[in-house]
Amino acid sequence: MKLLPLVLFAALSAGVLPAAESWPQFRGPGGAATAPEGAKIPVEWSESRNLRWKTAIPGPGSSSPIFTGNRLYVTCYTGYGTNREEVGAVRDLGRQLLCLDRSNGKILWKKAIEVTNPEDPFRGYLMEHGYASSTPVTDGERVYVSAGKSGLHAFTVEGKRLWTKELGNKSSNRRWGSAASPVLYRNLVIVNAADEARLLIAFDKSSGDEKWRYGSKELELAFATPQFQVAGDGSDEMVLSIPHELFALDPATGKRKWLARTKVPGNVTPSVVITDDMICAFGGYPRKMSIGLKRGGSGDVTGNLQWDSKVTTYVPTPLVYGDHLYWVNDSAEAVCMEIATGKVVSRKTVEGLARSKKFSFYASMVRVGDRLYAVSRHNGTFVFEANAEMKQLARNKFEDRSDFSGTPALARDAIYLRSGKFVYCVGE
Repeated sequence: MKLLPLVLFAALSAGVLPAAESWPQFRGPGGAATAPEGAKIPVEWSESRNLRWKTAIPGPGSSSPIFTGNRLYVTCYTGYGTNREEVGAVRDLGRQLLCLDRSNGKILWKKAIEVTNPEDPFRGYLMEHGYASSTPVTDGERVYVSAGKSGLHAFTVEGKRLWTKELGNKSSNRRWGSAASPVLYRNLVIVNAADEARLLIAFDKSSGDEKWRYGSKELELAFATPQFQVAGDGSDEMVLSIPHELFALDPATGKRKWLARTKVPGNVTPSVVITDDMICAFGGYPRKMSIGLKRGGSGDVTGNLQWDSKVTTYVPTPLVYGDHLYWVNDSAEAVCMEIATGKVVSRKTVEGLARSKKFSFYASMVRVGDRLYAVSRHNGTFVFEANAEMKQLARNKFEDRSDFSGTPALARDAIYLRSGKFVYCVGE
């Protein structure tokens, strides 16, 4: 099962400049969660070993760091809901976009993002992920940040504000806030505004003008970030899993190309995983499921469903390597699954958890060569062999006791982690 053509497609669609090293979006180039070929990143680290720098940031967040060239970007929130014992007043909520120098961690600039609509109260799952859960995306010239009910914001990489567009001010019936991250396609920035408006919306990258919107009542409780693929006829498709549906749109127009009816109910958070011949989707609640759909066709392609399984992931997105899917779920199970059949090859509890297994992993796993890195929320980063056995190689923990829910960013010689208090650069 190969992923490289999809990575190349997504990188070109996003306008990523190949000359500059880049991790431009959630889970990196093409959403593949894979380091550049030949990357050298440590297996072990601590406060005193392989830590190049750490930088204090103004507040927490579950968003992931991204970078282009020497500039690294991360979002956070302040003023409300940063402490469970002292929640504060919602009127004091603030959000910020920070730009750091990758070489030394110095904060080059930070911009406040105005809160223009009332947010959901700090309760339920908002206590787990907060108000800065959407990962920014960059094309090397601009940075785009989704702030949920407070809109989509565009900045230059130097921090100049360009435009802001409304996304909507609705809430889902759970009132859990936003989580999906914006993606880029050619001249468009596309947002899954399911929570705010039950819509997918595309804007012109330069002007912010709306180009298309796709609506569905089934988008409620759909928190996943869309993914791209090239169809058999050479056309582009944007794929998203939502409650009871898996579908693809033409990313240029927003017109639906195909749809499969699925048994996956509400609360769909993981992104789909696409290989050369399969699309796999995950999530759901209370009936959690994973499914495999054979690629190809138009219209109703429900007949292409190949398998379903009760073994799945609720929050982290799996990654594909060879013929298998790999993930560590939010219940601390390390899972290896066969892509073609959905057969579970291995499934075991992660060793060394000092705290509860429940909600233990929110970050998605990433791969560096033949190693897998899984960042837990409170128990450090676990490293596994990238094979069916998933042998655990290391557990790396900092003194920082805050929440590590963001998926790390990978460079050729470093891994970037974010917590509720710091951004870290780890490298030999």
